[in-house]
Amino acid sequence: MPGSGPAQRTAQRTAQRTSTALKLHTIICSTRPGRVGPSVARWFDDFVREHGKFDGLLVDLVDFNLPLLDEPQLPIMHSYQHAHTKAWSTSVSAADAYVFVCPEYNYGPTPVLVNALDCLYREWNYKPCGFVSYGGMAGGVRGVQVSKLQVTTVKMMPMAEGVGIPMVAQMIDDRRVFTPNDLITKAAARMLDELHRWAQALKPMRG
Repeated sequence: MPGSGPAQRTAQRTAQRTSTALKLHTIICSTRPGRVGPSVARWFDDFVREHGKFDGLLVDLVDFNLPLLDEPQLPIMHSYQHAHTKAWSTSVSAADAYVFVCPEYNYGPTPVLVNALDCLYREWNYKPCGFVSYGGMAGGVRGVQVSKLQVTTVKMMPMAEGVGIPMVAQMIDDRRVFTPNDLITKAAARMLDELHRWAQALKPMRG
């Protein structure tokens, strides 16, 4: 049934929020089978609510199933023909800030994150973003450094503060529940504090 898929439901849920707090989307940036991103993202989304400064929403890129740049017009034109792009635009437009929850692939960002960023332009403008990365010894931080360059080209402000989670598999139990240590929770709180400052400062630039 058209308009009733996961992406459309996410976009509708986004549009229906009425809180006056600044809105933060926590975006799961891995879509492959066996991913641990949802475990980490669910923890962070709960932490956002506990932190209390943002109205948080968990967003999963797998729900949008975005093809590789299939719109005939450039994103800067803001003229979309496909339902998946329109749903993604609605979701991204509704947020004042973003946190990307991501692993790294071959020292770089996930292709689905690169594509999700490239699909849109104006919707990202003048908003801050942070990263919660995870992986092995490096904790995904090498991919984050590449992503920070990309987000600036769509006029986002990446935070210097971030959350890196090395050896993430050791923090996920048999029920797929992620349990952070004190260093991770303190880093998350610092990033959210800074993200909130930037979200407040940048909001007037968006008119």
